[in-house]
Amino acid sequence: MTFDLASYRRQWFTDGTAARRDVLAGIVVALALIPEAIGFSIIAGVDPRVGLYASVAIALTISLVGGRPGMISAATAAVAVVVIPLVREHGVEYLFAATILMGLIQIGAGMLRLDLVMQFVSRSVITGFVNALAILIFMPQLPQLTNVGWDSYAMVAAGLVIIYGLPRVTTALPSPLVAILVLSAISIGMGLGVHTVGDMGKLPEGLPSIALPNVPLTLDTLRIILPYSLTMAAVGLLESLLTAQIVDDMTDTDSDKRLECAGQGGANMVAALFGGMGGCAMIGQSVINVTSGGRGRLSTFVAGGFLLFLLAVLGPYVGRVPMPALVAVMIMVSIGTFSWNSIANLRRHPPTSSVVMLTTVVVVVATRDLSLGVLAGVLLSGIFFAGKVRRMFSVERQETADGAEATYRVAGEIFFASVDRFTRAFRAEGPTRRVVIDVTHAHFWDISGVAALDKIVARLRRDGRDVEVIGYNQASADLVDRFALHDKTGVELGLAPH
Repeated sequence: MTFDLASYRRQWFTDGTAARRDVLAGIVVALALIPEAIGFSIIAGVDPRVGLYASVAIALTISLVGGRPGMISAATAAVAVVVIPLVREHGVEYLFAATILMGLIQIGAGMLRLDLVMQFVSRSVITGFVNALAILIFMPQLPQLTNVGWDSYAMVAAGLVIIYGLPRVTTALPSPLVAILVLSAISIGMGLGVHTVGDMGKLPEGLPSIALPNVPLTLDTLRIILPYSLTMAAVGLLESLLTAQIVDDMTDTDSDKRLECAGQGGANMVAALFGGMGGCAMIGQSVINVTSGGRGRLSTFVAGGFLLFLLAVLGPYVGRVPMPALVAVMIMVSIGTFSWNSIANLRRHPPTSSVVMLTTVVVVVATRDLSLGVLAGVLLSGIFFAGKVRRMFSVERQETADGAEATYRVAGEIFFASVDRFTRAFRAEGPTRRVVIDVTHAHFWDISGVAALDKIVARLRRDGRDVEVIGYNQASADLVDRFALHDKTGVELGLAPH
């Protein structure tokens, strides 16, 4: 991994127009982060300041050291739900310590290239992940749409009209920002009795201070926080890498996933030192940023910086922002996040792909656990793939006229899922005294395949047959020479054909 200073500069500043879009998009994201951070703090059982300060620290830090420009990272529900027992049983200081360890683990993951695990996540799983997140983004808005007055519904409707209608007139300003400002002015000016940001929790006053967690540096402390740190790190990286891939697709650009892993770790450590909880990338806010024009690191930096300005200077005013305005923005995000093509593709795509996508959605929504949903999707994809490859296999038997010699021509992939069919295809019949197994068009992938071949050769020889295996490719020959018990290929001696 090499550092390209020229590329890094371009990720910050390209031209004045791009910088203006980044700044405006960052302002929109900052406003949308406030209720989310407060809500996640409540979920974790900590003071709202813990989530808000975390969002500031993570956004500012990841803008400097992250690998995906334009992606927003902050305090998230995925991490908040993990630490509930830790906070309840040991207190918030242990949360800070666990978050620092979480960051160290994520930095180590980046150094070990664990980002490459994303190669095993299929497109169906990613689509299911996106659709599940769209549903999870929409569901928390429902309490703001039930048992409320007509004015709340009217403001949400007006917000959606502005968000979707303004771009048809002008794109000079992000429509979500205009919707928030206009609806805030109407709510405050008319004194409407709608829910506000301040109703969710008390906003902090002043700036956060830096401090180490007040916990004993003992093995007992490590024993307490390590399980939580490992889970937080895994969930955070999973969501961050999936979100990075989604932003890559939205912007048609690439990102450095290895650097993103390490950057997430550094951002979480900084957050903990400033009294914040752990976090990761946020697909909802990232979609807001991208759709509002944010592409560079400046948009993420402005989101964190403007959020800090709002909390430290404009706290009383921010508390009066009407929740219906933010609900309208989040509804826009959920609509924009959902992959609507996936519904039509249920009929066009292979049934296995659709099952994987739907399973991912159902598990994520049912458990509220992104990692479980993705894990279920990946495992199901692996099972379906193994079954598909298993069927790409055949054995053809040919005999001489007198039946004294039989040739088995094997084609396809021989691995753990196909060894049963491979073994059952060989049978000793009649006067056959010599058996030739031709694997020219086959490939042995693992020791299960080698063991199956061993079993076949041993059984046929035990029945008095003369057995010869021919046609190994080099990779299969190497595997057989290393692990076979009864038959070596002789490829290294030039005794067997390739």
